[in-house]
Amino acid sequence: MPLGPRTRVLLIAAVVFAALAALIWYLSFAYWSQPVTPLPTPRQAEEAATPQAPAATPPPQANATPPAQTTTTPAAQPTPSPTPAPSPQAQSTSGDAGAALASMRLLIPVAGVKPSELRDTFSDARSEGRVHDAIDIPAPRNTPVVAAADGRVVKLFHSAKGGTTVYQLASADEHFVFYYAHLDHYADGLAEGHVARRGEAIGYVGDTGDAAPGNTHLHFQIYRVADPRHFWTGENINPYPLLHAAQ
Repeated sequence: MPLGPRTRVLLIAAVVFAALAALIWYLSFAYWSQPVTPLPTPRQAEEAATPQAPAATPPPQANATPPAQTTTTPAAQPTPSPTPAPSPQAQSTSGDAGAALASMRLLIPVAGVKPSELRDTFSDARSEGRVHDAIDIPAPRNTPVVAAADGRVVKLFHSAKGGTTVYQLASADEHFVFYYAHLDHYADGLAEGHVARRGEAIGYVGDTGDAAPGNTHLHFQIYRVADPRHFWTGENINPYPLLHAAQ
């Protein structure tokens, strides 16, 4: 039987409603079945939009070992210290050296000291495994120290070991050095280059340098040099036999 107009309207409405309901169900199922990414909070969004500064490089450790240098600095050559160096073997007073020194008629370089009062300390041991290579002549402080022979004063020097010292080049070719050490002070007007005459006062007995306080004496040393320009080192010669024979 034919449907009336009202019935057709209701039927169409029911179909449309059913279709809408089916569409809503489908969309709801499809949406809720997908994973949802939460939206960032305002703070997170601000940080994401701000460029991040690069990470700071950590400071080097205080005890880090520096890298090895690729170049090395040449070591400076030491300047010779004007201190007489002992020879491997002390030279005797025989031969040419002895004859040359004997011809100078050396004086005992401390005023008033007699040959019989001298003591041979040339081979005595000293600190740091050294040999004395000289003689010590005890005398009261400020006793005049005199030139043992004619010769040019080549150096006035103050050192830790020798204290106040005089270096004198003797003989015509200046190949002998007389070294006077532990002086209290120099004679007035003494200067490098002065030619001191035999018996002339050049200083005064003291205890400067490594001499024990109150141990006033003259350290007197003789050595032969190959070149007078290198007056600070040479072959040591025992002064005792020469001075013991002094008149």
